[in-house]
Amino acid sequence: MSTPNGFPQHPGACVTRSTEGGAVQDLHAKKAGKAAKEAGGNGVLTFEDPPSVGTSLNETLKLLPDELKANVKIKSVTPRPPRKPRLERAASLDEKSWRRWRRFRTSQESLTDPNETSSSNSSLQEASLSPPIRGRASPCHQCCQQNSLHSSPDASEASPMGHSRGGTSDLGKRASEISSAFGGLLRGKAFAGGKPRLSQIMPARPLPPMELSVASHTLRTANRIDSDCMDYRHYSQHKFGRVSSSLSDTRLHGNGMVYDNCSTDSMKSTFSLLTPIRSKDVRSRSYLEGSLLANGALLGAEELSRYFPDRNIGIFVATWNMQGQKELPVNLDDFLLPTDPDYAQDMYIIGVQEGCPDRREWEIRLQETLGPHYVMLYSAAHGVLYMSVFIRRDLIWFCSEVEYATVTTRIVSQIKTKGALGICFTFFGTSFLFITSHFTSGDSKVNERKLDYNKTIQALTLPKNVPDTNPYRSSSNDVTTRFDEVFWFGDFNFRLNKDRETVDSILNQNPETDVSKLLAYDQLTTEMSRGSIFKGFQEADINFPPSYKFDIGKDSYDTTSKQRTPSYTDRVVYRSRYRDDIHAVKYSSCPVIKTSDHRPVFALFRVKVRPGRDNIPLAAGQFDRELYLIGIKRRITRELQKRQEQKDQKSSSICSVS
Repeated sequence: MSTPNGFPQHPGACVTRSTEGGAVQDLHAKKAGKAAKEAGGNGVLTFEDPPSVGTSLNETLKLLPDELKANVKIKSVTPRPPRKPRLERAASLDEKSWRRWRRFRTSQESLTDPNETSSSNSSLQEASLSPPIRGRASPCHQCCQQNSLHSSPDASEASPMGHSRGGTSDLGKRASEISSAFGGLLRGKAFAGGKPRLSQIMPARPLPPMELSVASHTLRTANRIDSDCMDYRHYSQHKFGRVSSSLSDTRLHGNGMVYDNCSTDSMKSTFSLLTPIRSKDVRSRSYLEGSLLANGALLGAEELSRYFPDRNIGIFVATWNMQGQKELPVNLDDFLLPTDPDYAQDMYIIGVQEGCPDRREWEIRLQETLGPHYVMLYSAAHGVLYMSVFIRRDLIWFCSEVEYATVTTRIVSQIKTKGALGICFTFFGTSFLFITSHFTSGDSKVNERKLDYNKTIQALTLPKNVPDTNPYRSSSNDVTTRFDEVFWFGDFNFRLNKDRETVDSILNQNPETDVSKLLAYDQLTTEMSRGSIFKGFQEADINFPPSYKFDIGKDSYDTTSKQRTPSYTDRVVYRSRYRDDIHAVKYSSCPVIKTSDHRPVFALFRVKVRPGRDNIPLAAGQFDRELYLIGIKRRITRELQKRQEQKDQKSSSICSVS
């Protein structure tokens, strides 16, 4: 089967010349104007000068007479693997840079050369990577150029020589035929000017094991991530994907600043979630520094949005009358870490009335329960009134100095059992006040309890050094008006105005949730509705049984001769300067702790936080470090003891004597 040019289609074959090939050579030299010669004695046709793309090669094919059919023979060729390139000596960095510059200059010259035949984008890229080859060129090289030229219509239109007129389809067909004819040679030879590809070098023997004590910073810090977080890179790229970065690896390598990945890793942390800081932002000066609009302010809007995108924090507030018991609960998890919310809160404020004799032990137990993610920002005491403030350790830098004040409502008593304790501080731009109180006890002493409230709001001298965030809405007669968010909790001792039999019958009818009938007799609810106490305060809906008075260690209410009426004495109320800033999430008690005649009562809140100014006195990241270390050590020790007990139980055996 022959083609229009007289060449038989035979894949994997090359064109050879017989003894009568001299006539073909003379005829070709006369009509094409180009000289041909024999290469290597095997009769392969080669060209002295590269033929002009689009004319010379096609004209040669047209001028070949029919006698070529008799003189040309088809010879099968067995493909051979490419020769291994000769290894050169390693070039220095100066030589490599000089060669790269030389290639670039050569490529620029080839672009301006009118005789250059490169016309497509791909050919321009190849010219920039390798210098153009002048002089002799193999037929396979020319065929490949011809094939690449006519395979794309864009390339034929962009040819500077303008030889693409005529039958484009005929030219492409002829080029594909020549390419298939020299396919065998194409597999065995590399392109002229191309870089040799070295085969992969494998070690003759296994590499020796690397010592762990190697003094490489990259190796020493490569596996610092915990085993439980090995997929952190994959997780962070999908969930915390950083849109932009001020320090790019490609830019560093491209500018010649670094030569390896180790240097780049030392300049930019791969696993960091911190926002990159650009150098020009650090250089910039602004008259807004210290204000709400300042860029990069510690308490500003940018920093607040980075930690709290919705500008809401979670606060846990709890109150518990411990009845002065020395014995502490074995486990406080159900109290501080209830199972209903999926996540722990950002702040934990625990107030205690009639606290245990060992206050430090109580704080250690709190630290042990909350774990290493929390630190105790501050704690204060007024007699047997205790208050502890725990906060996530990431947030201690955004707190102002912590201040506290106390009020005694029973002057006659030597032991301060009745009174109030207040702690205040500013978080970002929102001021907080936490008050725990123990009011006068007694079923009928409602007026005395209201006097305790009025004395507390007038006598608490807060704030002291931390400025008021909104002094225009403050009052010198009420401490609760001088703060943005106020939480008041404690043993208020308000009772139910009903006899014991009626209360028991209501509890027996609906022991689980429906306590609305009991709240109809609640003294505090009645007084708050009248506005005689806790003006401007709110309380979440109560859906738990009365927290007072239980038999110690039991779930039954008072069975002594006094037969005290169960009551909601332990409460948590709140108020805000701004409407809807505080949202109550949960309000409940903890029935599993039975070491006192009171059940602990807690509430979970979502509180809106606003940005602030950097000119307030800051706590500078201070916390009780000694308590933190003791609590964590206690936490680890208890866990090891628990595991050892479980191991001993599994290994123990019971022997029976018959």
